Amino acid sequence: MDIPLELSMEQQFSLRAYQDQVKGLDQAQAQEMLLEVMRQMMLKENVIKHLLKQR
Repeated sequence: MDIPLELSMEQQFSLRAYQDQVKGLDQAQAQEMLLEVMRQMMLKENVIKHLLKQR
């Protein structure tokens, strides 16, 4: 199975927009945003695991 290890053009655009968004954050805001991103990544992992179990 070939796993893509590069970002699509759309993902690159989203990453750039995210980069621009976080430039103006202070440390507390950046930490809060980082924790929220980690929480969402963990939720995504849980959804993927759940979907794989149903196969």
